[in-house]
Amino acid sequence: MDWLFPTMDILNDTNENELAEAQAKPGAVRIILADSQAIYRVGIRKVFALEDDLRVVAQADSLENLRAALQRYPSDIVLLEGGLLAGTANAIPELLRLAPEVKLIVQAAATDENYTVELYRRGVRGIISRSISPDLLVRCVRRIAAGETWIDNQSVNWVIEAYRAQAAALVSPRNQPKLSPKELSIITCITQGKRNKEIAFQLGTTEQVIKNYLRKIYDKLGVSDRLELALYCLHNKIIPGDVDETSLVQKIV
Repeated sequence: MDWLFPTMDILNDTNENELAEAQAKPGAVRIILADSQAIYRVGIRKVFALEDDLRVVAQADSLENLRAALQRYPSDIVLLEGGLLAGTANAIPELLRLAPEVKLIVQAAATDENYTVELYRRGVRGIISRSISPDLLVRCVRRIAAGETWIDNQSVNWVIEAYRAQAAALVSPRNQPKLSPKELSIITCITQGKRNKEIAFQLGTTEQVIKNYLRKIYDKLGVSDRLELALYCLHNKIIPGDVDETSLVQKIV
């Protein structure tokens, strides 16, 4: 695997002492920089080097190298150049299969409605501009590492419109499958923005049981994620219809 980072296994422009410190610091957010432009990676790494709680643990200049880095270096965040995704529709699900706990941030030169919705739908936790300020970039990484999703108002509207159209077309109301009381309780918790761990605690069960229930609910309703589930249930009156769509999206993301 020496070909992954030509000068050394990790961080071309650092030394082994810096590497050991970066890996050993407890509680630091571990970041992989995936960008085709070396000068851009150097600049971003310098931004993160000023922060005690952020550590770059690997760099990659291609998707192939990123896959290898994810398998080799435990990480929390991948800061990914959008251009590396061109022509690779299944790249994001594949990366998340390799590292299920990692959170992806895509840096895009430009975005449109379809591109934005598709990225969020496939599991990206944030989309930012290539010209983002250093302070805002650090803030974005910290929030996403803490479990939040980074999404601006325009993107929220795009996501709502896309999920609204899909949810309305999934299943006609007269053909809605029946949901058990436990499934309805879980859906209610989802629409309140609760995570699996919180739902498990409230219902007196385990997180794995909640995950199993969610898979069954997704299959039963023909949806693919929490947001699609919530909007489907809102439009088909499975949850109270007076819920505001925008606030519902913000709670979930």
